Amino acid sequence: MTQPVHVETYSPEESARPRDPRFRAMVVSGSLAVVLCAAAVLLPSPYIIESPGPTFNTIGEIDGRPLIEVEGRESFLPEGELDLTTVLVSGGPNGQVNVLDTFRAWVDPDADVLPEQLVYPEGTTPSDVQERNAVAMTSSQEAAIAAALSHEGIAYTEELAVAGLADDSAAEGILEVGDILRTVDGREIDTIETLRQSLADAKGAEATLGIVRDGAATDVRVTPKESAEGEFQLGVLLASTFEFPFDVSIQLDNVGGPSAGTMFALGIIDTLTEGDLTGGRHFAGTGTIDSSGVVGPIGGIAQKLVGARSAGADFFLAPADNCDEVVGNIPDGLTVVKVGTLDDAVDAVETLGAGGDPAAVPSC
Repeated sequence: MTQPVHVETYSPEESARPRDPRFRAMVVSGSLAVVLCAAAVLLPSPYIIESPGPTFNTIGEIDGRPLIEVEGRESFLPEGELDLTTVLVSGGPNGQVNVLDTFRAWVDPDADVLPEQLVYPEGTTPSDVQERNAVAMTSSQEAAIAAALSHEGIAYTEELAVAGLADDSAAEGILEVGDILRTVDGREIDTIETLRQSLADAKGAEATLGIVRDGAATDVRVTPKESAEGEFQLGVLLASTFEFPFDVSIQLDNVGGPSAGTMFALGIIDTLTEGDLTGGRHFAGTGTIDSSGVVGPIGGIAQKLVGARSAGADFFLAPADNCDEVVGNIPDGLTVVKVGTLDDAVDAVETLGAGGDPAAVPSC
């Protein structure tokens, strides 16, 4: 018995029959949903993404030239690595990120997502960011040179000028922006540390400041206020101008901000002294620095730790004031050293570079 064969047939008349209107509605709404989802994903996101950035060896070379060069004094080419670390910042005035980028960063354990308004004031332009970073980098380099020379016992001059006054400043109505500070209680102010020490020694007593205002020398009296940390302060923002006995230049483009100061200072010291501070080992780190060698906290410490380890660093120098953020964010294989001053940093690098026990240096 022959079995019937089922054949699919095509009928033009059947094809021409109108489709169910509900099917068309589903197609249109589905297509619209796809378009809207794609648009939502690609829309600008009001967030900033911080992720690990590149590292730069301060005793190495950039484009065939030493990153740090000294003219007018004997210098050396040390071995090893003293890497400054960076954070890659995406979004904001330099180009907004989209929603997809933001979602990716949220699930990336090595990235941070921050609201844009917490990082940049409203109305900030790309040129504003570039100018601010360039000024901070220049100031950081000058302070690093001063701190390194102080560590090496090399004399230089520093002129302090009032750049601004804090809220509820002890010097309000007494000091003005542009005033140059020459003496404190008859003692010449050669560095900012001289001023700090004089105020500390006086324990809050009224200080007599010799200043230059509009080209004329005069004396003013200010009673410092004690800070929450127990320091006696004038409540002014000071800008430093330096005169060094020889030239130190730092070749580094497209990196801004003040957080490389400590690593610059270490690189300068290693360049000025014979031998290898690092013992040929791989160090990285971060931290602002002032001319007296005080290491200050920075942002993005978690990303910098990751960037340092990814670049092969064995040791990381972290500002003491960042230790709370360091704990729980240390990559495997990286030893973190706590530093509060440039002297701390030099001692740690020398100890570990010579093969010393990491337990012998402070840690977070």
